[in-house]
Amino acid sequence: MSENNLVAKVNGKEISKDDVLKFLNDIGPQMAMQFQSPEGIKRVIDELVNQELLYLDAIELNLEEDKEFKDVLEKTKANLLKDYAVNKIIAGITTKEEELKDYYEKNKDSYNKPESVKASHILVDNEDKANEVISELNEGLSFEDAAKNYSTCPSKEAGGALGEFTKGQMVKEFEDVAFNMEVGTVSKPVKTQFGYHIIKLTDKNKASISNFEEVKDQVNNQVLRIKQQKEYLSKIDTLKGKYEVEVF
Repeated sequence: MSENNLVAKVNGKEISKDDVLKFLNDIGPQMAMQFQSPEGIKRVIDELVNQELLYLDAIELNLEEDKEFKDVLEKTKANLLKDYAVNKIIAGITTKEEELKDYYEKNKDSYNKPESVKASHILVDNEDKANEVISELNEGLSFEDAAKNYSTCPSKEAGGALGEFTKGQMVKEFEDVAFNMEVGTVSKPVKTQFGYHIIKLTDKNKASISNFEEVKDQVNNQVLRIKQQKEYLSKIDTLKGKYEVEVF
């Protein structure tokens, strides 16, 4: 192993940077956040060293011969073997382009794109301030500059841009106005629980059905799952004819 990749050695067993990364991946991103510093990485290395020490001690004490350990090992082996058997059943299953297109045509309604809009906004604390900002907009101040100057929302850094959204993603008072505006227009002050919004509608898209290429990956995943499930159930039916099954 490269010296650059080595972080510790325990009785000759090498611990690498890859082992550190695997440890962080295994504990999940939320927990891993606690270790994203030199001190945190040192704690991870210390823990990996501790685990190797415990392993060496367990070997010396011959703990692998304990009945409790053998029971746990047998159950773990059985579960791993079951998972491996399932993976062997579905491993070679693939999809064909014509299968995907056929599934898409038969299930087009599942690929509806709901109505969506793109909007920017300026958020202020009270209606008087909102009306003052609207006056400046009417006098020629750009919406983007007004957002940067007056908005209390973090979107001010992007000129107030909120991106594209569908119904149900914004508070009702906001979306009721946004979805009934014309592209390019600016709203009167809109009151919500967050304050007063001045909304500018920048784009509007009617509800539609996604074309095949847009959802091809999604269709592939769905068709693949269906084929895998079919193969799995077929195998189970065969095994039920081979082994005695009693359900109580």
